[in-house]
Amino acid sequence: MKRLLTVSLLFITVLLNAQIEKPVHWKFSLEPINNNEYYLVFTATIDAPWHMYANDIPEGGPIPTTFHYSDSSVFKLIGKIEEGSNKEVKHDPNFNMDIGMYAGTAVFKQKIQLNSDKPVTIKGYVEFMSCNDNTCLAPEEVEFSFDIGTEAAKEEKKNESLWVLFFGSLLAGFGGLLTPCVYPMIPMTVSFFMRGQENRAKSIFNALIFGFSIVAIYTSLGGIISLTGSGSDLFQSISTHWVPNTIFFLLFLVFAISFFGLFELVLPTSFTNKMDQRADKGGFLAPFFMALTLVLVSFSCTGPIVSSLLIEASKGAVIRPTVGMFAYSLAFALPFTLFAIFPGLMKNLPKSGGWLNSVKIFFAFILLAWGMKFLSNIDQSYHLQVFTREVYIGIWIVLFTLLGLYLLGKIKFAHDSDLKHIGVMRIFIIIGVFSFVMYLVPGLFGAPLTTISGWLPPKTTQSFDLTLTSTMISPSSASAAVTNEACGTPKYGDILKIPYGIQGYFDYEQALACAKSQNKPLLIDFNGHSCTNCKLMENKVWPDKRILEALSTKFVVVSLYIDDRTKLPENEQFTTPEGKAINTLGKKNANFQLTKFNSNSQPYYVVLDHQGNALNGSLGLTLDADEFLNFLNGGVSKFEEKK
Repeated sequence: MKRLLTVSLLFITVLLNAQIEKPVHWKFSLEPINNNEYYLVFTATIDAPWHMYANDIPEGGPIPTTFHYSDSSVFKLIGKIEEGSNKEVKHDPNFNMDIGMYAGTAVFKQKIQLNSDKPVTIKGYVEFMSCNDNTCLAPEEVEFSFDIGTEAAKEEKKNESLWVLFFGSLLAGFGGLLTPCVYPMIPMTVSFFMRGQENRAKSIFNALIFGFSIVAIYTSLGGIISLTGSGSDLFQSISTHWVPNTIFFLLFLVFAISFFGLFELVLPTSFTNKMDQRADKGGFLAPFFMALTLVLVSFSCTGPIVSSLLIEASKGAVIRPTVGMFAYSLAFALPFTLFAIFPGLMKNLPKSGGWLNSVKIFFAFILLAWGMKFLSNIDQSYHLQVFTREVYIGIWIVLFTLLGLYLLGKIKFAHDSDLKHIGVMRIFIIIGVFSFVMYLVPGLFGAPLTTISGWLPPKTTQSFDLTLTSTMISPSSASAAVTNEACGTPKYGDILKIPYGIQGYFDYEQALACAKSQNKPLLIDFNGHSCTNCKLMENKVWPDKRILEALSTKFVVVSLYIDDRTKLPENEQFTTPEGKAINTLGKKNANFQLTKFNSNSQPYYVVLDHQGNALNGSLGLTLDADEFLNFLNGGVSKFEEKK
């Protein structure tokens, strides 16, 4: 009763004050302990001359600082709340008693244990009271939220992606060794370390320097790409603008024609001779210049592989080009170094011959197929509708059919040797090539080809699709998102489409207004014409009937393409505070994603309420339909709670 009377009097005092202050400011953070144990850390900054009370307050005192949790079923508390060491017990004239209190800062830590390995969000509020020596403020409640496992899951996916890049680059490095420009150089290079080297230790040392130099040269190239591309629009421009895409296509075309034998690409003789002269001078730098010479001479064959690797590796993260080039150079340098240290192993190497030209022709067909991707980027970004999905697949069918016939010996080029018989390895490659052709054929009629869907133009560009009715949502569902007149005709709907008949939007402001008018949450899909993972997810995850039903009935969907080259109307163009001109639809969407969500990766999904606030975090690439469905349902549940 005494405590109730005291607090009541304090409330009256507060109401009589002309100005209500908020002297306590909260921050919330996580401290991992192990896989399923964490510290929830609550940090309060307290303005002078105010103080805040501790968690353990004697009877009849002020409101203690306490923590309330919305749902404790996903975790359990371990022990009591731990308070900071700066707690002081002082006499408080407001309550005429000695009380534990904090001034300046207060830190509270609660140890918890998760009940499962799944990502969880712990929400609740902290209740506290602050006073100075003369008066007290009314108790306050401040909400907190801890996302546990979601960031770790994202980081794990990043690490997995880096490992995929690492091993893919490693295979590319071994593939580069089999090119005609490189393979014959193995014994020639190893002989460089053997001549005049009576000192075995010195020979091994030079071989190691040679190998390390190859790795350093290639990795430095990846590092330069990282530094020049990080934090800029360089690689987005490369992936969408017609000029760099045309250059890359022509580069691949020229290399392919060279591999077919029409002409030979070589670096200027004077340049390579200078490198050779430096290598012949001996000394500590000789192995380095020998490595540099090898890299330069081999470029006529490895150039397409290195260029493709850099383009793929440089998408998004700063570290990817460095990791990719390190793995490539490691595989490239390893045989040279091992054979230099153990020259006896070279006896087991197959001798150079006509088979190397077959490898070169094989790469030529692959380069032509791969180069189509750059033409497709131009077509999609500028909405030309020339390299549609069926045209793209048709060209691939022709190219890989010709490759299969070449491997069978039905087609011969100028520098080929006679094919007297087909070896075991060759027959398996032939089987693989023709099996791939058979896999491609149904794609002409609309088959999803999910395994390679990320490399193909989207299905929305295909005019002849026998599967269209089976994958599209029902007409009633499709029209559900646009039945309200307040939504209007989707802006840019004449050039952009959402797959599977989902009637969505391509402008954030229009979509948000539509979501408000229909009283639905807004699902943002940050997408890209050149985004391989976006297409992969749309082809492997979206077709799930549960997901299509959710997308078409529970949300207003807006697809924001970050690389679209459509010019904005002049009244919508602007310049950012950093001085960057926003004059295309893609730049507007990319800037919006970066400034509002601090992200520049795609795909990137966010569910928003009508105030534009994220309801349940975000989700990137996932090929697990259940995970994506749980994310969607979670957003709907949070939206319903806030109604």
